Amino acid sequence: MYADGIYRFILHNMKDEDDARDVVQDTFEKCWRNHQNVTYEKAKSYLFTTAHHTMIDSLRKSGRQETLTEYHHEPSHNRQYSDLKQILHKALDKLSAIQKSVILLRDYEGYDYKEIGDITGLSESQVKVYIYRGRVALKEYIGSMSNVL
Repeated sequence: MYADGIYRFILHNMKDEDDARDVVQDTFEKCWRNHQNVTYEKAKSYLFTTAHHTMIDSLRKSGRQETLTEYHHEPSHNRQYSDLKQILHKALDKLSAIQKSVILLRDYEGYDYKEIGDITGLSESQVKVYIYRGRVALKEYIGSMSNVL
């Protein structure tokens, strides 16, 4: 039920389909091992929290935390053509990992601030600050005509 949402969230952060699939698989394995302690009402939050932590562990192990942008390939088309989705992904890649995570959880997955705080281990006020700063950075990046054209 939640695998597709978790996969999308992880893929937006990792940019590698195989690594994202591995994180999702590891997440569900951890859930299965700990199923006695996970209630049905908390399953979604548990899965996203576990996926977030598993993704961070995976990035740290592979030493790719700072080089996530190497997976972004520039398409071979005329520079005058602009694709909004592509511009948005490029803008998201400019954000710090935590800003990107909280914005994806809020705007893509629809979590409220408290749930995002539970998933990321941040306080509700920290989540609001990261989302605000991330949105300001996105607005500045996307608002520049040179980035759109």
